[in-house]
Amino acid sequence: MPTWTNWARQQRCAPERIETPRSEDDLVRAVAGARRVKVAGSGHSFTDIACTDGVMIDMSAMRQVLAVDGHELTVEAGITLHDLGAQLCARGLAMENQGDVDPQALAGAISTATHGTGGRFGNLSSQVTAVRLVTGAGEVLDIREGDELRAARVSLGALGAISAITMRCVPAFTIHRIDEPRALDEVLPGFAQVGLDELVDSHDHWEAFVLPYTRRALTLTSERTDRAPEPPGRAATFLHDVVLENAALGAFCRLGRRFPALIPLLNRRLVGLMGRSEQLDASNRVYANTRLVRFTEMEYGIPRERAAEALERVLALIERRRLPIGFPIELRMVAPDDALLSTAYERPTAYIAVHQYVGMEFESYFRAVEAIMDEYGGRPHWGKRHYQSEATLRPRYPEWDRFAELRERFDPERMFENDYLRRVLG
Repeated sequence: MPTWTNWARQQRCAPERIETPRSEDDLVRAVAGARRVKVAGSGHSFTDIACTDGVMIDMSAMRQVLAVDGHELTVEAGITLHDLGAQLCARGLAMENQGDVDPQALAGAISTATHGTGGRFGNLSSQVTAVRLVTGAGEVLDIREGDELRAARVSLGALGAISAITMRCVPAFTIHRIDEPRALDEVLPGFAQVGLDELVDSHDHWEAFVLPYTRRALTLTSERTDRAPEPPGRAATFLHDVVLENAALGAFCRLGRRFPALIPLLNRRLVGLMGRSEQLDASNRVYANTRLVRFTEMEYGIPRERAAEALERVLALIERRRLPIGFPIELRMVAPDDALLSTAYERPTAYIAVHQYVGMEFESYFRAVEAIMDEYGGRPHWGKRHYQSEATLRPRYPEWDRFAELRERFDPERMFENDYLRRVLG
């Protein structure tokens, strides 16, 4: 019997079998021949959202560009964000915005409301203009408008198997990004002259990585420009992406796992290694970072105006309980959108993400952070760890019942259900 594990190697399941369709017709046959079925992307979700003891569909062979119509591109659902970025760049196009890693399959990324940062830009699913969906009855639907599209854009895999996605793109552009360490009291409002809203709104993209026990943040500030890309050389890329951002972090994390009491000191030493750097390159190459150090993660979307307060509470929690947290806390912003189950549904959103290194206890930390986020009506990232249920999530989504109605229509036999969906959708 085959087994499947996610990227973090913390979710594991034993499907009845794994199907790897190479066309939409193959996908229809795979779904029709299953009693229970789940579609797996690249395994970058930290939850058991893709796990099943039925048929697992591996979409990795369906990654072709199907059509280009002006600024709209239709692609098979299994294409990774990395490959999609390269395909768009070759055609003089780009995604409007994307997240900070790119191995995810496009269908999995949009289905879990994966996002980047930028106060004027929505998450990835907000760029989707059409979805082709294979239902449990084997019917292929071309969804292009109305509530059906708003449901299909962030569907958690609950409506069917996505075979193709049409995205609204933009002309290719270059990003100039400056990474620099700053005192946290210069970043969060109420401490210095520059407030958080001004930082976000005066730049195209802004985010911060805050190390507990240090009062320091690494800020990433990006501007779109028509300047020609100046990609770094291979040696410089290896030094920055592999040695500094991964090897050094991994060494500090391993030492902290062995000697947790040293983590506050290690964090202060790690901050000392952070320096100012610049990057000027094609957008898809600047957005995505190399992630070699394995971890598990929880992320919540909360009203943007409460971001500074919530972040300070998380930092105070860590210090008050002397929690062994060596990973930075990530702060990002996105614009509101209208997907029925989007974590940024109808509100400007701040995302606060907390992490723990593999092999270290995380649940007590994550549950304590979740209790803070609950007070702000926080919506958990669908692909990251949380402890919510249908009862606690329903009040946080104004159109929850409309999604439930559409789910009943698209998958009345619950062919695409698994333990995760039973918990979060009921």
